[in-house]
Amino acid sequence: MVMQQYLLTYTGVVFALYLHHIIRAIEVPLDPNIQNELPQPPTITKQSVKDYIVDPRDNIFIDCEAKGNPIPTFSWTRNGKFFNVAKDPKVSMQRRSGTLVIDFRGGGRPEDYEGEYQCSARNEYGTALSSKILLQVSRSPLWPKEHLDLVEIDEGSPLTLKCNPPPGLPPPVVFWMSSSMEPIHQDKRVSQGQNGDLYFSNVMLQDAQTDYSCNARFHFTHTIQQKNPYTLKIQTKNPHNETSFRNHTDMYSARGVMETTPSFMYPYGTSSNQIVLRGVDLLLECIASGVPAPDIMWHKKGGELPTDKTKLENFNKALRITNVSEEDSGEYFCLASNKMGSIRHTISVRVKAAPYWLDEPQNLILAPAEDGRLVCRANGNPKPTIQWLVNGEPIESAPPNPSREVAGDTIVFRDTQIGSSAVYQCNASNEHGYLLANAFVSVLDVPPRILAPRNQLIKVIQYNRTRLDCPFFGSPIPTLRWFKNGQGSALDGENYQRHENGSLEINMARKEDQGIYTCVATNILGKAENQVRLEIKDPTRIVRGPEDLIVKRGSLVRLDCRIKHDSTLKLTVTWLKDDTPLYIGNRMKKEDDGLIIYGVAEKDQGDYTCVASTELDKDSAKAFLTVLERPERPRDLELTDLAERSVRLTWIPGDDNNSPITDYVVQFEEDKFQPGLWHNHSRYPGSVNSAVLRLSPYVNYQFRVIAVNEVGSSLPSLPSERYHTIGASPEINPTGVQGAGTQKNNMEITWTPLNATQAYGPNLRYIVKWRQRESRESWSNETVRTTRHVVWNTPIYVPYEIKVQAENDFGRAPEPDVIIGYSGEDLPSVPRYFRIRQPNLETITLEWGHPEHPNGIITGYNLRYQAFNGTKTGRTLVETFSPNQTRFTLQRTDPISRYRFFLRARTQVGDGESIVEESPAPLNEAYTKNHVDIATQGWFIGLMCAIALLVLILLIVCFIKRSRGGKYPVREKVEVLDHEDHKVDDPSFDYSDEDNKEPPGSHTSLDGTIKQESDDSLVDYGEGGEGQFNEDGSFIGQYTVKKDKEETEGNESSEATSPVNAIYSLA
Repeated sequence: MVMQQYLLTYTGVVFALYLHHIIRAIEVPLDPNIQNELPQPPTITKQSVKDYIVDPRDNIFIDCEAKGNPIPTFSWTRNGKFFNVAKDPKVSMQRRSGTLVIDFRGGGRPEDYEGEYQCSARNEYGTALSSKILLQVSRSPLWPKEHLDLVEIDEGSPLTLKCNPPPGLPPPVVFWMSSSMEPIHQDKRVSQGQNGDLYFSNVMLQDAQTDYSCNARFHFTHTIQQKNPYTLKIQTKNPHNETSFRNHTDMYSARGVMETTPSFMYPYGTSSNQIVLRGVDLLLECIASGVPAPDIMWHKKGGELPTDKTKLENFNKALRITNVSEEDSGEYFCLASNKMGSIRHTISVRVKAAPYWLDEPQNLILAPAEDGRLVCRANGNPKPTIQWLVNGEPIESAPPNPSREVAGDTIVFRDTQIGSSAVYQCNASNEHGYLLANAFVSVLDVPPRILAPRNQLIKVIQYNRTRLDCPFFGSPIPTLRWFKNGQGSALDGENYQRHENGSLEINMARKEDQGIYTCVATNILGKAENQVRLEIKDPTRIVRGPEDLIVKRGSLVRLDCRIKHDSTLKLTVTWLKDDTPLYIGNRMKKEDDGLIIYGVAEKDQGDYTCVASTELDKDSAKAFLTVLERPERPRDLELTDLAERSVRLTWIPGDDNNSPITDYVVQFEEDKFQPGLWHNHSRYPGSVNSAVLRLSPYVNYQFRVIAVNEVGSSLPSLPSERYHTIGASPEINPTGVQGAGTQKNNMEITWTPLNATQAYGPNLRYIVKWRQRESRESWSNETVRTTRHVVWNTPIYVPYEIKVQAENDFGRAPEPDVIIGYSGEDLPSVPRYFRIRQPNLETITLEWGHPEHPNGIITGYNLRYQAFNGTKTGRTLVETFSPNQTRFTLQRTDPISRYRFFLRARTQVGDGESIVEESPAPLNEAYTKNHVDIATQGWFIGLMCAIALLVLILLIVCFIKRSRGGKYPVREKVEVLDHEDHKVDDPSFDYSDEDNKEPPGSHTSLDGTIKQESDDSLVDYGEGGEGQFNEDGSFIGQYTVKKDKEETEGNESSEATSPVNAIYSLA
């Protein structure tokens, strides 16, 4: 740590790296430029297979290619002797290759060139040998002509039809067909063995229906040769047609065939031996006879069959073990058994092995004075012998080499020198085959060379591990040093690691590690160097990744992916779904900081991964999107525990689509009252899938189930089978029974009918009964099938007792409750009385009584009234009252006008007759009627001016009198006059001005009522209290002056003071 801190304080510090030199073989780089420059002994790169079978119709090519520097030359031996290619015009070698070409276009027999060939490739540094290649020409011999006698055999006996195909090279593929080229059906009774023979465990009569011909297909010629067919004659004890026994439970006994215990047809006896070579397939076969045909089973003594490479074939009659190894040696036995008994055959398997490599010799490159060795180790059964050759000759007969020592399967080289390069061959052989390997020893002296591109740029993410490569080559192996920023201090510390191949590894790259590094390779022949520039980049990080979400189908989803990265690096953001690239369709939108999915569907559920990557690093974040869907429909509805009034319904829940099922809704449909219409029957928790349903009699039920979760309801399940309950009499009567008239002389009785689950039986009907309430008369009745009945010729609005009882073919429902209804209504009579009171001049009180004959339910009262004065009337006003209201107070608009009232009662049929009354008339009404309107007369206007002047004089006198302390006796009268002059008429009787005057003698208000000429009333001068009226409205009170009469709000009257008032004021 102290050393690191010291180094970091100086930016120009030089790091040097010394690679530890280990004595080892030099590896020539694969760079073609270097390989082309270096001397190199020959190496065989391509050769034909050892057992080489050729098609006689084609030219023959025997491959042999090699590389080396200088380019090798080639020669061949045939059957151990030199093969002079130049002497045979049919034979040539391809250019820059040792491949032999034998051309038969000009004639010749390919068989003349069969034999064992071996290729040699040599240059000045050694000779390499190919394997020995055994050339053979493919043969397709004809089937020998033979006459096959008719095969006679008893039914049930075993039979073997021999094939004996002609020997071919390679051996032909054998199969059996009829002479008409129809395949022979094979099963455990009839099958073909590995040797090509056709085996019958027992012969049946139907086997004689065809003939049997063995066919051989040859690979190279693609020809099929057919053997003369076998014809069978079956001797049977029961010659009847075969079809009459095919359905018999015991076909053999039915045909008179004796059943027999198994016996092996191949191999013979109870035991046999088999040798197999390592690495090939082991095929064991057991074919047995017997009636009925036996079954075959395989076992291994003392262990289990290797299941990973064991396969049963040919109806279990053959056991194949692939890629056999020494562990597969042992005893195998097959067991043949039928119902008559069993037998077994034991096969002892021994695994032999042609030689195979344990340590194949490799090419060895040494520098002068270096040591090395070649190792050739092989195994086999029996154990192979090792023979060394040098440049194609036995090493024993080669010139002596003091730097070389042979020790069995190893050659050791010490202090090698230039000029001792050679190619060594190792031959490992036993009775089952041989192996031949070439390995050259090349002694080189090469100055150092840097193999990496010059001036490399290495980018690395901060705090990551990185490696600066500097591959080099030289012989002797050079030493390598690393420098930083051109200085030569040694590079040391835990953060750095040096490798033999010249690489410098930095365990944790920091910002201060950025700079230019130089690697220098040196050996005794010179040195080479190269530079590497290291740049440190900020890491790519997802600062906010997607989160697991649970959403409903059809909603909008946003998956976040906010990224921080080095700005000098190009950023690529990709999304994966379930670890495969996500297709961004029209429902998705990729943004800089996330992914939006519109209208989420069920297929959108899964893992979403945001991958942010640059050329140097990447980061990823994953989240799971769960889409909540309506559940799948329940299925497989089943009805059990059938009873008269119940049944058990069971169903299989559908997929809940990620949202637990909370409820199941059971619905039913019946086909009598409302076929095709489904009704809710009951609801159950989502944890159950079976329920006992309560049923009603005489319903042909069909059920379905709907699953419900947080998202919604599933589609209904497919309907269950129907279940019809037996009938019964109804248990309930209709509800909602009512009786009401639709006309004044009838009563309509209505009710809510019973539904399908309440009818309980066929021919549902209703017994309707009625009678007048408290009449003691007998019940009237009618049986109907509808939901209403009308009773005619009823009195107006009379209460009736009503009963409606359900009935079907099984009986009646219990006695129903009595319901009170009413017959039809009519217009009501007039109110019993109608009184009008005038407690004062400002209000009128109305009282009335309910009609003596309401003829229904009184729904209210209508009051129409209008003011009138003489022949003039005001506008008609209307008031409506509730049925319980029998009193109304009217605020008068003026004390003089009278009112005419029209009152009528109302039922739902309409308004009855009106009762008409008028408010009582005041005492001065007669004077008002006979007096003309003098306000429009000229003399009246002059008089008014004189009176006004007189009043002014009186006021002046009063003012002077008061200032002297006296009281003017007429002051009160003046105040009264002044008060009266400023009165404002009620808006309901607003009078017009002089421009709109009426004919002489009258003055009419805007609303049509007549205004009196005088504003004074005799009441104002009466000495008693307020005027009183009798019950009939007559006036009985005394006149009095009203001291506190209120001024009306609004505009003052513009009329002159009445002369009558003036006279009264002066009196």
